[in-house]
Amino acid sequence: MNLAEHYNQLYKTAAEAILSGKYNLDSHIKDSSDSRFGITLLARPSKKVNAEIQQFLNHLKAVEPAQYYYPNSDIHITVLSIISCYQGFNLDKIAVEEYIKTVQQSIINLDEITIEFRGVTASNSAIMIQGFPSDESLTALRNKLRENFKNTALEQSIDSRYSISTAHSTVMRFTEKLVNPEKLIEVTEEFRDYNFGIFKVEKLELVFNDWYQRERNTIHLKDFDV
Repeated sequence: MNLAEHYNQLYKTAAEAILSGKYNLDSHIKDSSDSRFGITLLARPSKKVNAEIQQFLNHLKAVEPAQYYYPNSDIHITVLSIISCYQGFNLDKIAVEEYIKTVQQSIINLDEITIEFRGVTASNSAIMIQGFPSDESLTALRNKLRENFKNTALEQSIDSRYSISTAHSTVMRFTEKLVNPEKLIEVTEEFRDYNFGIFKVEKLELVFNDWYQRERNTIHLKDFDV
């Protein structure tokens, strides 16, 4: 996949939807009864990169203060969604140690993963930072995880929603009617090619998480130094 082309097409389609009022609002973020949980292997950007992201979010907040913005604690890249979030899932349903063991097997001889956060893209319900891996190491890891999990009898739903191939990070979601969609797009245009920074993935985190990866609802199952 050509990531730049993919992100560009996403943005073009989303910008048209936003400006024409055909965007979607996320009605679940404020729902305390939302019981969608799953298991994810993720990575997080560096503190320096997060600081750059928050500066961008401050610009968005100035024009759309009522929307949902990710704090640094929740900003992440999904390496692989092992069990996609669904209602009623809990840790009692799985043997956590088996999941840890499968991930450990998958990161043997793992090459260094470096990601550049450059520019922003969007969907019809969110704003995202564009991530560009420096080489094929992230793809290789994902493929190894797919192979190893599918060779087990463990519950998993890898690629059931879509086959992940990007390295983006969602940082803002639409929860209220947009006050000024034109200004929102104006701000995103200013940051379309902004360099948020490059970071080396220092660790991978296996977590039990809600749909939005909110820290307060996350249980860390295992950190893997890489």
